[in-house]
Amino acid sequence: MQWMCGKAQANGIELAYQELGGNSAPAILLIMGFASQLTVWPEAFCQSLAAAGYRVIRFDNRDVGLSHKVYDQVPPGIVGLRLRSSLRLPIRAPYTLDDMCADAVALLDVLNIERAHIVGASMGGMIGQLMAINYPERVASLVSMMSSSGYGGMKPAVLMHFMKKPKAHRVAQISHALKTWQLISSPEFGDPEPQLRARIAAAYERNHYPAGKARQLAAIVASGNRKKLLSKISAPTLVIHGDKDPMLSLKGARDTAQRIPNARLEIIPGMGHDLPTAMLERLVNLILGHVDAVKMAG
Repeated sequence: MQWMCGKAQANGIELAYQELGGNSAPAILLIMGFASQLTVWPEAFCQSLAAAGYRVIRFDNRDVGLSHKVYDQVPPGIVGLRLRSSLRLPIRAPYTLDDMCADAVALLDVLNIERAHIVGASMGGMIGQLMAINYPERVASLVSMMSSSGYGGMKPAVLMHFMKKPKAHRVAQISHALKTWQLISSPEFGDPEPQLRARIAAAYERNHYPAGKARQLAAIVASGNRKKLLSKISAPTLVIHGDKDPMLSLKGARDTAQRIPNARLEIIPGMGHDLPTAMLERLVNLILGHVDAVKMAG
């Protein structure tokens, strides 16, 4: 299948999106994580969902990829954000995860989709949770993948790497991103370096906008946790998490599943904070099993 690409005026901003499948098919909206473009959703993953009879939509969140850039004051870096959060000081953020949630709902409006199955990865899982909380009538089901209820649990080596600021030129930026993916990827099943480097270089050429990372991080921190809100979720929910995730701890996934009524937790041995080729078939099968069951029941 071929992607249909477009730009939508949604929630007062412009969102770049791509979709596969027929307009009359049940929709699966894919929401990507922190500082990641829509292309991080693997092609084979998306094609498999579409081949199963779904309309698959992936999009760039605001401040990343080809979507709207905020061009506001850059908030504090990760150290400053963590410090202000620990001291419970106010965090200035030009937008929050609730705004990003409203972006996704507005995109559904533009595409004339009343309800969708929501699949969110990392920060995208947080946005998906908020969609199910704030707009329950728009969410047919939820998959919260390698995400959290609010727990962090980032490994020290990953945190130290995120605190480093690479030089502005292309080679340094790509090398830093490659190191990032190597640190957070599945230890034994992660994709090989040449494949990672090629994807990172392609993403750099598609759009490179480091300032957006700081604002998205500020949105996550400023939004706080969702622990007291998750019990409001009525959509059938599947929580997927790897037991080797160095970015967001398994504790956060367990807490998410415990707080959402009737949620099911799937722990994948050996999986880190990535979507490696070796695990795509299992992930697709888990997601299709979940959404197919909801479709059959409904």
